[in-house]
Amino acid sequence: KMSHMDPGEYEEYNNEKWVPVTFTFVEYPQGDYFGKFLAYGSLVPQAIIIGFLTLILFRRDLHTIAFFLGQTLNELFNAILKYTIREPRPLLRPNPYSEYAMPSSHSQFMGFFATYVLLFVLIRLHHMNNNAPLERAMRIIVIASCWIATLLVCFGRIYLQYHSTAQVYVGVAVGICTGALWFTIAHFFLTPYFPRIVTWKISECLLLRDTTLIPNVLWFEYTVTRQEARARSRKLISMKSQ
Repeated sequence: KMSHMDPGEYEEYNNEKWVPVTFTFVEYPQGDYFGKFLAYGSLVPQAIIIGFLTLILFRRDLHTIAFFLGQTLNELFNAILKYTIREPRPLLRPNPYSEYAMPSSHSQFMGFFATYVLLFVLIRLHHMNNNAPLERAMRIIVIASCWIATLLVCFGRIYLQYHSTAQVYVGVAVGICTGALWFTIAHFFLTPYFPRIVTWKISECLLLRDTTLIPNVLWFEYTVTRQEARARSRKLISMKSQ
């Protein structure tokens, strides 16, 4: 069943008016530099996915894996909604994009990500030094950056005619709800099992770790690495003096 919307409301595609961003299928109006900026901005979800995979590969933290799992399930839910509602895009393009666009997957992705980060910073990081000006500033910067990126991506999807305003609004709303729901599941139901999971043989083979109780992982790794380097340096000097 197709959308009840009048097909006449959708603009006819003209490939002479639209040009793609290099190495992508994202298009913007030819000669429109603001549109080009928004086209690059719409690649933020792909950059976030690359960041997820990089963190998982090099850090092996269970909470990062749980976060990425939730983001993946959110994308699956979006695909189910799209093929259930079957509402077309405002501008039908002859490219690999799905012809269905309700709700916007980019908006839902960013809504999920920004909401999860917001709750993570406000709830999971409550045990950090909240009185330190630098810590407060970093929290504000992280949260603000996520929501500014969300607004940029959402506006770009409308401006570039990949989605209608309603499709973007619904996408963000669904993403916020699923982000809050998954954070609740991860925080209250999954995290308590992390200490047990890291003791599994498969977890030891994959070098999985749980950093839930470490307030500042960056500082912890810095101090541990420095102590280990100093200990090895003293040992090396001792061996040379013998």
